[in-house]
Amino acid sequence: MDFSNITIGYGITGSFCTFAKTKLAMEMLKDMGARLIPIYSYNAYNTDTRFTGAEEFRQEIMTITGEKAITTIVDAEPIGPQNLLDVMVIAPCTGNTAAKLAAGITDTPVLMAAKAHIRNGKPLVIAISTNDGLGANLKNLATLLTTKHIYLVPFGQDNPKAKPNSLVADFTKLPETIELALSHRQIQPLLL
Repeated sequence: MDFSNITIGYGITGSFCTFAKTKLAMEMLKDMGARLIPIYSYNAYNTDTRFTGAEEFRQEIMTITGEKAITTIVDAEPIGPQNLLDVMVIAPCTGNTAAKLAAGITDTPVLMAAKAHIRNGKPLVIAISTNDGLGANLKNLATLLTTKHIYLVPFGQDNPKAKPNSLVADFTKLPETIELALSHRQIQPLLL
């Protein structure tokens, strides 16, 4: 795949256990020529966890993308009026973010960016990562699956015995999902 003329807004939300996967996905997209503009939720930008320190993670993303991050709602809003992106990705997309997106709530930079981007009729690609995807958040996934311009990265249960409601996307399928979404098609199979 050649993404050399593609600008991707890359939304990162607080599924901290998948940050290593999202970094690899970003490196893959960058190697394919994409311009990546990182967009952080407040929690993804500010929270130190057992998986990584916030500052360390931000530095790693800056090294991969070479771009200034969008970290406020005010900075995310112009994405729509200025038509800045070809496609937007939210990877990882937490259950919290998925629920708010399904309900039309815009209270983080990632959600504002998504709202602003979708208004241009361009694709939004979601890589879900949530412990309640087969629980309380299942209805939100269904809503997103039937929403125009939203495409999901194939996903499955990551640990059915210990976490039976947990779902996580296969981040290695992000490039192919983006390629098809740019043609307004959902990658199949969706369920892994």
